[in-house]
Amino acid sequence: MTNDRILRVRDDQVDGVQEWVRETDDDDVRGVGALQREADGRWNWQVGVTVAEFLREEPLEGEMRVAVERAIRSVPGVAEVVEEDREVWILSGNPSGEDLVRAVGEAVDRLAPAARAYLDEL
Repeated sequence: MTNDRILRVRDDQVDGVQEWVRETDDDDVRGVGALQREADGRWNWQVGVTVAEFLREEPLEGEMRVAVERAIRSVPGVAEVVEEDREVWILSGNPSGEDLVRAVGEAVDRLAPAARAYLDEL
């Protein structure tokens, strides 16, 4: 976890305003990204959590979903947040993309050992 990096994706590679990703030693479990789809408006940001697609058993799935939503809400500038898809949350506001990735990454990291064990059993 010490070699993690949060990077802004080059603007010419983004389908939107800006995108931030976290490079980790285990992107299947700890991968997080944030995309600002438009400058203003409702639901102008989305946050993706790679492992959320695969966690399908309680209590781990529920713990992860609560932790991700709390992490997003903790970032200054976030006005509203809802889960759009299994691995995507959308939000309104004007947060820092880097701060979104950092906060959600920390939440995912707390569950990473259990998530890795779950995935290894599949």
